[in-house]
Amino acid sequence: MDESKKAPSFGTNVTGQGDALDQRKAANEKDDTLTTRQGHPVKDNQNVRTVGNRGPMTLENYDFLEKISHFDRERIPERVVHARGAGAHGYFQSYGKVGDEPISKYTRAKVFTNTEVKTPVFVRFSSVIHGIHSPETLRDPRGFAVKFYTEDGNWDLVGNNLKIFFIRDPLKFPDMVHAFKPDPVTNRQSMERFFDFVSQSPESTHMITFVFSPWGIPANYRNMQGSGVHAYKWVNEEGKAMLVKYHWEPVQGIKNLTQKEAEQIQGKNFNHATQDLYEAIEKGDYPEWELYVQLMEDGEHPELDFDPLDPTKLWYKDQFPWHKVGKMVLNKNPENYFAEVEQAAFGTGVLVDGLDFSDDKLLQGRTFSYSDTQRYRVGPNYLQLPINAPKKRVATNQRDGQMTYHVDSPPGINPHVNYEPSVLNGLKEAEKVNPDHTPHVSGEVKYEAISRPNNFGQAGETYRRFSDWERDELIANLADALADVDKRIQKQMIENVTEADRDYGKRLEEAIKRVQESVDDKEGHAVKEAEQEGMPSDPY
Repeated sequence: MDESKKAPSFGTNVTGQGDALDQRKAANEKDDTLTTRQGHPVKDNQNVRTVGNRGPMTLENYDFLEKISHFDRERIPERVVHARGAGAHGYFQSYGKVGDEPISKYTRAKVFTNTEVKTPVFVRFSSVIHGIHSPETLRDPRGFAVKFYTEDGNWDLVGNNLKIFFIRDPLKFPDMVHAFKPDPVTNRQSMERFFDFVSQSPESTHMITFVFSPWGIPANYRNMQGSGVHAYKWVNEEGKAMLVKYHWEPVQGIKNLTQKEAEQIQGKNFNHATQDLYEAIEKGDYPEWELYVQLMEDGEHPELDFDPLDPTKLWYKDQFPWHKVGKMVLNKNPENYFAEVEQAAFGTGVLVDGLDFSDDKLLQGRTFSYSDTQRYRVGPNYLQLPINAPKKRVATNQRDGQMTYHVDSPPGINPHVNYEPSVLNGLKEAEKVNPDHTPHVSGEVKYEAISRPNNFGQAGETYRRFSDWERDELIANLADALADVDKRIQKQMIENVTEADRDYGKRLEEAIKRVQESVDDKEGHAVKEAEQEGMPSDPY
C-alpha cells in the first residue's frame, strides 16, 4: 500500500479512526457545536443541574465538575483570579447585638456571640483578573477575603469590594474568566472579548454599571468597601436559620478614582495600594472596618421582583436594614509576603458552627472550586502552612500527599489507627450539642435558569442613584471601551443598558459615536508613538 495514502494515526488504532482529530460528529452536532472533553455535545452551558430552578445544586453535575476542575488547574503557581494582592493581620470583635436584640437569637457562632474575644484575622485584598505584578489602578473588581481564626476553627469570608457579581450560575465561571483574560493567540486583553461575553450574559448589566463607574477603581484598599456578595445563612441554637449578607464598611470612608486620576497615579506608582496599606500600618494608622449584616427569612419571597439568592442583585437597605455587628482592625504587616500573602488560601466552604450555606448556585460552585484550586496551587497539605492553619487543635485521619509537614494526630491516640470508627483508641466523633439546620428540599432535578432573572431592573436603579459625576464617568468609560469592538457587540450592549434605563442607553450610544469620531485606534497610536519617540542608543 502507498504509505502516503494511509490515514493518519494518532495513537488509538492503525487507521486513526476514533482519534480526537477525526472530526466525526454526533447526530445533533454542527461544526460550531460545543462539546465536553469527553466529546459529549453540550446542550446547556448556562445552568447547572439543581433541585428546582433555585437549587440546591446536585453532586452529579458531571459537566460542571469536569469544566471547573480543569479550569482550577489552568495556572501555576499564580492564582487564576485574584493574582495581584496585598494582605495584613489584625482582629475582629463582635458587638454581640443585631439592633437591640442579642445576636444569639440569630446565630450560635462563637465568633459573634463571644464579645470578649478578639478573634485573630488575616485579610487579603486583591484585583480579580489582572496578573501578579499588574498596576493597582486598573479597572477591576477587588477581592476582599477575610480568614477568621476562631475558637471553633477557621471561617473564611471570601468576597469582593462590590456587592454583586457578573453571573449567577457557576457553569459560566470559566467562560467569564477566559473572556476577561488575555486572548490565547495575541496574549492581549481585549474589550471585544470582554463585551462579547457580557453582552450575551444580560445578568451582567448591573455589575458592568458598577465596574465602569468610579466604583471600578477604588482609591486604595483602606478606603474600600467589602462584601460577602452571596447570601449565606445564620443558624441559632435551635437549628433555625436566616439568610444573611455581609458588608464591610471602612471607618476611614470610601474613595474611588476617575479614569484620569487612575492613569495619573499609574504613571508614577503602580503599587500604590500595597504601599499605602503597608505604610499606614507601619506608622500605627491602623485601618478599620465595621461589619454590617442584612437578614431575611429563607424562602422564595414572591413579593420581590428578583430571587434573593441571585448574586447579581442587591438587597436594598430600605427593605432589609443594615445592622452593625462588629469591628475589624488591621494592625500588623506580614513578615514575609510569599509565606503569608501569596500562600494564603481561602475557600467559601470554610464555615464554623452557626454559619451555613444558602442554595445560591454560584456560592455552591465556588465552594468546590476554591478549595480544589488551593490543593492544586499550594498543595494537598496547604492547611498545614502557618498562614492557613487554624489557631487551635487539629486531629484528622488524613495522611500523606506532597509536602506533608506533620501528622494531625494528637498525643495519646493510637498512631496505627488512621480510620474511624475504631475501638483501638482512634479518633472519635464530637458530641452533638445543638440541632442541625435541616432545610426541606423538594422538586424536579433539572437544568434551568431561575424564574425571576430581572436582569436589568437594578442596573437601571443603580444608574439613577449614581451622582451626576458618577454617571458621566460611567458613560465615558463604557464608550471608550466599546468604541473599537464589533458592531454587533456594541448594538447588544446598547440594547442591554437601554433596557435598564432609556437615558443610560441613549447617552452611551451618543458617546460611542463621539469617541469613534475623535480617536482612531488609541492603542495602535500608542504602539506607533513608542516606536517613533524612543531615543536611539549606542550598543555597549
